[in-house]
Amino acid sequence: MHTFDHALTHVTDRIQAARADGTPLRIRGGGSKDFYGQSLQGEVLDSTGLNGVVSYEPSELVVTVGAGTPLAELEALLAQHGQCLPFEPPHFGWCGTGTGQGPATVGGMVASGLAGPARAGVGGVRDYVLGLHMLNGRGEHLVFGGQVMKNVAGYDVSRLMVGAMGTLGLITEVSLKVLPVAPAEATLVFELDQAAALEQLHRWGGQPLPLNASCWVHDDSDPAVPARDLLFVRLRGAVAAVEAACHTLLKEVNGSRMDTAQAAADWGLCRNQQLPFFAAPRGDDMALWRLSVAPTAPVLPLPWAPLVEWHGALRWLWAPADAAQQLQAAAREAGGFATNFIAARAHSIRARGRFPSQNAAEMATMRRLKASFDPQGIFNPGRLFADM
Repeated sequence: MHTFDHALTHVTDRIQAARADGTPLRIRGGGSKDFYGQSLQGEVLDSTGLNGVVSYEPSELVVTVGAGTPLAELEALLAQHGQCLPFEPPHFGWCGTGTGQGPATVGGMVASGLAGPARAGVGGVRDYVLGLHMLNGRGEHLVFGGQVMKNVAGYDVSRLMVGAMGTLGLITEVSLKVLPVAPAEATLVFELDQAAALEQLHRWGGQPLPLNASCWVHDDSDPAVPARDLLFVRLRGAVAAVEAACHTLLKEVNGSRMDTAQAAADWGLCRNQQLPFFAAPRGDDMALWRLSVAPTAPVLPLPWAPLVEWHGALRWLWAPADAAQQLQAAAREAGGFATNFIAARAHSIRARGRFPSQNAAEMATMRRLKASFDPQGIFNPGRLFADM
């Protein structure tokens, strides 16, 4: 841990110096999520030196690692013991081609709060963060939570840091709950239009089935093959439960079972947005929108074909940047909100606000938290909200 301690001293000194002279700092690990957020401002505060496994107790299903640890290294370690991060955090190694981009890190995973295809079945990042250490805007090293799940009075700061985009402080190490890899897995594919697919997912969601992930897409990626509407459903759990579920679903709806290796590769592409759907369409005014809606929401009245995940709760689509008002209205009607995820002309999106505005009470709470943890406003200014 000598290298970790040296890195911790270095970043602490940087923060204290920045506080003294009012220099804004941009927290950065591998840079795999530089595309995500309102804007990138300030001198880079490199967190990659804060890496390494602090402790790992496979029998306790708990691991503590430095925030700068590459996510791939942590997942490889867990795999050696038949364990995993079940929420499948994306790596996004494909995003951005700038020099100096490295692998996704554990700190970036927590700060972004993004989860993959299994989110609807197992929960998100916040559900697996047990505790963390962080440096606030005064350069103070604070400890929150621990290595066991427990209720605490007031704010659960460990979980507040999930999705805060580094605006409250620099995460230095994180304790995570991990789970054993499921004994069995199967992926089924059905040819259904979007409305029928959503109806089936809603029906199956009310049954005791080991549903882990789903993806519906209008597949027109191969010009040599007629376009098809396809629903992919992944089942994970005990061998008997998965086999029984396959029998039940295939008996109810005509479909087929995919080859396990091919399915695993395809889910990996979905997780990291490398499916053909995510290839940017022509036209520099198109943006990738992320619509979080109620799982039971019907097909949205929008002219752009989506890719649907999380059993209907997450809908991706490519639409013009100036369609924000229309998308926000449709998302609100469906019980959720729309976020601009990737924009070709990012500056124009960011100027208008990339993330949906919070209500007055939520914004007031966030401002109080920011004032408490980062009174000088040096961390990631404008990354989450333009004025914060």
